[in-house]
Amino acid sequence: MLTKKQHELLIFINDRISESGVSPSFDEMKEALDLRSKSGIHRLITALEERGFIRRLPHRARALEVLRIPEGAKIDTNPSPQQRGFKPAVVSPDFNRGRTPTRETQRAASADGIVDLPVLGRIAAGTPIEAIQHEVDRFSAPEAFIGKGDHYILEVQGESMINAGIQDGDYAVIKRCNDAENGSIVVALVDEEEATLKRLRKKGASIALEAANPSFETRIYGPDRVSVQGKLVGLMRRYH
Repeated sequence: MLTKKQHELLIFINDRISESGVSPSFDEMKEALDLRSKSGIHRLITALEERGFIRRLPHRARALEVLRIPEGAKIDTNPSPQQRGFKPAVVSPDFNRGRTPTRETQRAASADGIVDLPVLGRIAAGTPIEAIQHEVDRFSAPEAFIGKGDHYILEVQGESMINAGIQDGDYAVIKRCNDAENGSIVVALVDEEEATLKRLRKKGASIALEAANPSFETRIYGPDRVSVQGKLVGLMRRYH
């Protein structure tokens, strides 16, 4: 059983995806439901996700998928061919099939222990920027270097983590996860829109994203505004 606001949001998301093939932004959802802040939208989306009506598509800003609609709800039953064929452009290790990867397809390790990893774009080590959008390249890395798990690579942009040995232009090897130990360097998604590479500090009910450069300030957020997208496990650097 959904509340009125949960039902309104679900139908709004479904209609927008049917019309344009793209999830609405949090600002658009907030305006459509006449809410004062995006934190209310976060709570509604979490409730819909927990009840199995939607799911957040990992590692892509604002990407949502409607899984089901309440019985009796009015929806668009005659989508265009483009809408019927729409699949959110979410990066997954199983790129060719466009389906949820199995454990066997998540890591393409060769017999000599080399793993092929996707490079998903740039990540800001300064002011947050949109990141984790799509594959732009692929790099190989020794499996012994990155360890077990599902990984991806982001190119670092900025110098806010330079005192942690992370320089502008480095390639950060990230292990996918949705939580990390206090003090870990993580890819943090802020307000479901902007991603940044920072040290995670949990302080009571707040989350601090801490720079490793005195020229950059530490930013503090409420726990509903930050989600961990992965943890730094290694760096690659080119020398010219």
